[in-house]
Amino acid sequence: MGTIQVTGRAMGSTSLNLKAGTITKTVPVTVKSINLLSYGPASGNGLTATVNTDGSLHVTGAAARQWAGLVWTFPCPVQGTVILRSPTFIAGLSTSVKFLDAKGHQLDGQVTSGGNAVAIPADTVSLRFEILSSEATPTAKDGDLRVQLESGDTAHDWMKPDNTSLKGGGMN
Repeated sequence: MGTIQVTGRAMGSTSLNLKAGTITKTVPVTVKSINLLSYGPASGNGLTATVNTDGSLHVTGAAARQWAGLVWTFPCPVQGTVILRSPTFIAGLSTSVKFLDAKGHQLDGQVTSGGNAVAIPADTVSLRFEILSSEATPTAKDGDLRVQLESGDTAHDWMKPDNTSLKGGGMN
């Protein structure tokens, strides 16, 4: 028996029509984003993030101090290797994803935007996406971020994540 592999080009729902002789079967197909992040509106530590209509994040404000900012925690959707890329950035803000165990404790390693691909530790249950001020004296920000976490070690064109309604908060 053979297999069929379907690769979607755009997110959303569609159907696949299969025909064998006189039998036709319609199978629903959902194309998910390659962007594994989950995020949404957030406010804390002087920064505010809202979601633009294209799914990118609009970040405004000035962080309360260096290495303070915004975070979102969500279940880890994959195992293996991941890479984080940000084709748009805001000077003075850094983005990273940390690996958390079942108790919410941070495991070794993290994946940073522009860095190398990283293997997700075996005990990872959740991910924490962070946008933090990297400035010693934080300045006001007003810009859009397109950040993408994806499986493997090759970055692709940015795609809106499946979940852009996850409430975030402040990170001290």
